[in-house]
Amino acid sequence: MKVASFVVDREGSWSELSASLGRAGGRPERLRGEEVLRLGRLYRSAAADLALARRRYPGDPVVTRLETLVSQGRVAVYARAQRGPREGLAGFVARGYWRRVAERPVFLALALGLLVVSSGLGFSWGLDDPGAAVGVVPEGFRGSGPESGDVGLGGGESAQLSSEIFTNNVRVSFLAFAGGLLAGLGTVAVTLYNGLFLGALSGIVTGQGDGAVLLELLVPHGVLELSCFAVAEAAGLRMGWALVSPGPLPRARALVIEARRAVELVLGTAPWLVLAGLVEGFVTGSGLGLTLAVAIGVGLGAAYWGLVLWLGRPGPASGGSTGDPYELGGWSTRAELATSP
Repeated sequence: MKVASFVVDREGSWSELSASLGRAGGRPERLRGEEVLRLGRLYRSAAADLALARRRYPGDPVVTRLETLVSQGRVAVYARAQRGPREGLAGFVARGYWRRVAERPVFLALALGLLVVSSGLGFSWGLDDPGAAVGVVPEGFRGSGPESGDVGLGGGESAQLSSEIFTNNVRVSFLAFAGGLLAGLGTVAVTLYNGLFLGALSGIVTGQGDGAVLLELLVPHGVLELSCFAVAEAAGLRMGWALVSPGPLPRARALVIEARRAVELVLGTAPWLVLAGLVEGFVTGSGLGLTLAVAIGVGLGAAYWGLVLWLGRPGPASGGSTGDPYELGGWSTRAELATSP
């Protein structure tokens, strides 16, 4: 194709992009939701035209023209959204965090599924063959019984075990998040091992006749704690998927966008882990009884997931939002809105 034909063929798209940039005037939040999406598509098209022009028509004025147009488009597309007053930290805590949790249900379901399946397999293993299953239980979690699969739960060992499990789950939550940088494989490995270990430990203890004691120790803080772990795991999986399938973006850019969302998930989840720690410190070992311990644990878990379902709904936000789940006031970028699938 000759350069003149190329220009005639693509002129309409370039002119439309230029007109959109003119209406935005450096502030893409002035555009309506559908115009923002169109801006993103026009920008990607112009960027592809620029790559083609550089290869086929080096030195031609059309290359300089496209370089200017794409440069202007990049600034507009990747500018931070400023739709009205920023919601700030309070807005994120009240709404943004919950939308972040709920906006990728497939990854959240996968995270919960990996945890449940690995824990179930570990529990069965611990019941059927405690001597072998104890091998996946770290030394710090084992009691003073024989090496054939005994896990002590007497006196101070009970409180120590509960505290160590809480500390372990906090640690692996951050490992699961960081494992996303290994294309999600690190996240999957950490989750499978942690679920297998917790399940095996529970199976061994249940086989020794102390299942009710373990439930009373772990359920008050464990339901909320494992919920937080699943959210951190989902954050890691999201980062991993950004590397595996970045869509129209370069992998580095897709990872940056998804990593920022994942960090928001981890930071928003941290206070709930603190709450789980407080419950572990003040409720565990207080002798409330199994019924009340289960009621506390299930109640905290129900409260957390109830907030996810209630506040995580992708409904229209204030200030003329498009209702897109990524558009969380000052917490999102127009780049995400325009280029995310």
